Amino acid sequence: MRRPHDLRTRMQLRKPGYLFVSQLADPADLTNGYLDTVIDFIPSMKGMRLKDMPTFLRITDPNDYLFNFTIREVARSKKASAIIVNTFDELECDVLHELSSIYPPVYSIGPLHAIANTMENNEELKLLGASLWKEEAKCLEWLDSKQPNSVVYVNFGSITVITPQQLTELSWGLANSNQPFLWVIRPDLVSKDSQFPTPEFLESTKNTGLLAEWCPQEKVLNHPSVGGFFTHSGWNSTLESISSGVPMICWPFFADQQTICWSSCNKWGIGMEIEGDVNRKKVEDLVKMLMVEEKGKEMREMASVWKKKVQTNVSSLINIQKLINQVLLPS
Repeated sequence: MRRPHDLRTRMQLRKPGYLFVSQLADPADLTNGYLDTVIDFIPSMKGMRLKDMPTFLRITDPNDYLFNFTIREVARSKKASAIIVNTFDELECDVLHELSSIYPPVYSIGPLHAIANTMENNEELKLLGASLWKEEAKCLEWLDSKQPNSVVYVNFGSITVITPQQLTELSWGLANSNQPFLWVIRPDLVSKDSQFPTPEFLESTKNTGLLAEWCPQEKVLNHPSVGGFFTHSGWNSTLESISSGVPMICWPFFADQQTICWSSCNKWGIGMEIEGDVNRKKVEDLVKMLMVEEKGKEMREMASVWKKKVQTNVSSLINIQKLINQVLLPS
């Protein structure tokens, strides 16, 4: 493997701003362990590995569309009147500080769903939900029958796709954990036709699990019986989990999910990553660790701390008012 300092010579600081990108000249670098190289020169992201960077910033094709789109948009952002970010100051203060030193005024105005919930007469806002699927309310009735903090909620978002093999390993990992679970399985979750659920799986989990095509996620995460979230580490899902005080098992797939996973596990203390190939034993062990072992208890306590910070967050409300007064309604 190359020495870590070699990485710097293969990465570029794109102007304007701190956007580090890497073109992996050798496709073998994707699988030979090179991605485990620790990056020690990105402000506010000390300890991040190359594989923790967004997938569209570590590429083998210099003509990659998302790669070049990102470069163009970062350059354009210098010309903006303001930049708004769906986060809040305490969660990402160091990142926001770095951005504010480089770009036009940066306004953190999130978590947007939590801010919306605090507004008076927000019924119209509720009609603007981000769900792409029809929600099944029966899962809430099922959760009502479970003990507090006993259920692991499993959902990999609106567009993530897994293989039949991954589905098999994941399903039997959940079954073998013997922990109650609510698993959202979209009709298009699997990349190929798969005979699931099998009679054997249904029989094994008839007293512990519930399958649904979709559900009202925010309500589920805020339900007292939910004690953990098995997630793809999408940003909306992560913010909703933080706001609800629910720790996570993180299984990132693409885009910025690896970076969000890294932050959840290494900066915020509320996540555990399921790395490498997914197998049933790994899933079983992590679910047990999250739901019944001391590590999960510690993460739940930390998640509760972050929930309180969301509830007492006033900086985003102040930033929204500044955004309106200074940018949208200039004098």
